[in-house]
Amino acid sequence: MRRVLTQVLALVAVAALTRLVPHPPNFVPLGAMALLSGALLGGRGLAYALPLGAMFLGDLVLGLHAHVPAVYGAMGAVVWVGTRLGGRRGLVPVSAASLAGSTLFFLVTNLSVWALDGLYPPTLEGLAVCYVAALPFFANSLAADLLYVWVVVGALRWARARPERELAAFQGPGADPVRAAS
Repeated sequence: MRRVLTQVLALVAVAALTRLVPHPPNFVPLGAMALLSGALLGGRGLAYALPLGAMFLGDLVLGLHAHVPAVYGAMGAVVWVGTRLGGRRGLVPVSAASLAGSTLFFLVTNLSVWALDGLYPPTLEGLAVCYVAALPFFANSLAADLLYVWVVVGALRWARARPERELAAFQGPGADPVRAAS
């Protein structure tokens, strides 16, 4: 249990650090972390604590702001989107969930910018201008979320298949790892 706790805390620290090192705007793994936390850990508290903890650690250095409730709420909603994946870990369902999570985060957080910052008129046109101005950030978020989700899901698949490959290599060429493991 102590080893697992150490690994979890290391994961949160690394995710928080990704916000502090130079990177393109919004190109960080936190959206993917939130989605996969929900997918892999379900609705348990740890699924929410991992990405929100990483966000909070980064915000302690970067500074807290008026949008914290919207940002953290949207990140929690991305975790919830991940819980809807259930056991589906294919490229299409994970990519669709990642797109949904990225879009949800974009809509909620930029609604907060429009409502609280006073940069845009408090009209539907002002809201539209706010969303259009934020599209480059959305593109980076979406690209990062998809990339990191695909990397992690691919790594998990590789790790799961590794014992079968090693068994086949041990038994010699042409051995069927599925039949040999039966």
